[in-house]
Amino acid sequence: MSGNDACAADDQQWVDRIAGLAGAAGLGVAVAESLTAGRLSATLGRGSEAASWYRGAVVAYASEVKHTVLGVDPGPVVTDRCARQMAEGVRRLLGADVGLAMTGVGGPGSQEGRPPGTVHLAIADGRGTRSHEVHLEGDPDEVLASATTLALVELAKALGATPDD
Repeated sequence: MSGNDACAADDQQWVDRIAGLAGAAGLGVAVAESLTAGRLSATLGRGSEAASWYRGAVVAYASEVKHTVLGVDPGPVVTDRCARQMAEGVRRLLGADVGLAMTGVGGPGSQEGRPPGTVHLAIADGRGTRSHEVHLEGDPDEVLASATTLALVELAKALGATPDD
């Protein structure tokens, strides 16, 4: 099994957890993604009974889409501020209980002076909005795969998953 195959298997386990948690709680989930260009949405759409808990996604690859559709303030987009505003925007736009957003630099080059592998992830829900920055290693495909898994793990945690789940 290749590294990407193992990653896909792990991702499906996370999606199964997300589906169970969101479904049981009656929560709607939405994502706004830039860096992963729809990969996260496609992964979530494979979840059990996704139509009952997955509200959808906005793939805001272009900065203008972040600004005009998601309400992100003009300025740099590889920031925690941008990720936070994307999460809040997609939550509001799609009527979700939980919004997750991710923006960053996949590589191979830098963007806005930020190195490849820089990822900003935010979650907006009834408890507020929180974000963090991580730095992932690897070529662009590895960064995208790792970023997708990271988003799934963080979404599961936001829905109440524990390490023992």
